[in-house]
Amino acid sequence: MRCGPARWCRAGLYGLALLACPLQAAVITVGPQESVRRIADAARLAKDGDTVLIQPGTYAGDVAVWRQKSLEIRGIGSRPVLDARGTVAEGKAIWVFSDGDFKVSNIAFRGARAADYNGAGIRFERGRLEVRDCLFEDNEMGLLTANFEDAALRVLDSEFRDAPRDTRSLHHLLYVGRIAHLSVEGSRFHGGYQGHLLKSRARRSEIRYNLLIDGKDGRASYELEFPEGGVAVVVGNVIGQGADSANPTVLAYGAEGSHWPENRLLLTHNTLISEGWRPALFARTWGDRLPADTRFVVRNNLTVGLGLFTLGLPGWHQGNHALPPGALDPAQGDLTLAEDSLLRGRVSPPPEAGLRPTAEFRFPVGTVPLVVPTRWVPGAFQRPATMLPGRPAAPGATGWRAGLPVALTGVASP
Repeated sequence: MRCGPARWCRAGLYGLALLACPLQAAVITVGPQESVRRIADAARLAKDGDTVLIQPGTYAGDVAVWRQKSLEIRGIGSRPVLDARGTVAEGKAIWVFSDGDFKVSNIAFRGARAADYNGAGIRFERGRLEVRDCLFEDNEMGLLTANFEDAALRVLDSEFRDAPRDTRSLHHLLYVGRIAHLSVEGSRFHGGYQGHLLKSRARRSEIRYNLLIDGKDGRASYELEFPEGGVAVVVGNVIGQGADSANPTVLAYGAEGSHWPENRLLLTHNTLISEGWRPALFARTWGDRLPADTRFVVRNNLTVGLGLFTLGLPGWHQGNHALPPGALDPAQGDLTLAEDSLLRGRVSPPPEAGLRPTAEFRFPVGTVPLVVPTRWVPGAFQRPATMLPGRPAAPGATGWRAGLPVALTGVASP
């Protein structure tokens, strides 16, 4: 039956109303006193666009696979703890994200173990994932990705710590495969064991304003590695190797050659620390395994402790300086230079905007905006009063922080 103009008009208006008023996304709350008590049940119930809220408490063996195309998951109140207790979803992780756009915040992931020794707090397969204000501890892999080259991962204000003391495999606190983009900001990594603190095979990795100090009990290998090259932007971090590391290299780039068409290591305004008496290699590259057009920019970094930095390191070096062992004390949160340090103003002109720090790490996790100094200094911190635990510098401070001359225990560039 044909419809007249009025009938078509009414049908069209009804269709427009449906478009203007989509079905409202649901909020699913999980908790001991809620109608949904298990996270695994919430994962089955949630639809695209929903929000899952998780009440405080310990959720033992409550693992889940999230198959939605878009979802936000938040812990509310005191951070909920997901304790694997020998159980992982799909033999992979406490949580597995299959393929979608996900946001996760305020969750603790603990104790993941798998048959192949790479049980993860989170296994991220494909899509986009943002992780904020989360804790990963005692997992065989803190967070592990797959190798889909269109995936993207962003990690903010989170803590990765305490790899298992297990020699059957290498346990990395954060291991990123061949994905398009990785961004890590305001996060802390410590307590590695034989594996690396952060390892990325991404096409582009942006590592900004983090604290990667293995600590006195850590036994990590590399603190930061980019084994297959790519574009690695490393700005404003503190990267420290413990005295008991079995590997002298702090930062490694290109050990397995290059997978990506563009390869650059951009290392600016970082503080690199070697706490042992064995000389460190603060940065190591494998130029013979990388394309001839690989670019290295190493500017305005500060090394502390025995070791070599720019000697033998290809590329463009400016404004890098070195301090002797003990000049700064990471155990006490002392990672700044005094107001009258002779290193103030001893840097190359601030690099282009993308390599100029705009924030500083704030202990225990997070960042604070950078107050632009009148005289820049090398390293991750510009403000002389910045102390990791929030303690001010001791009155009448003397020594290297007060501005005595710099000893070239590493190799500094002009």
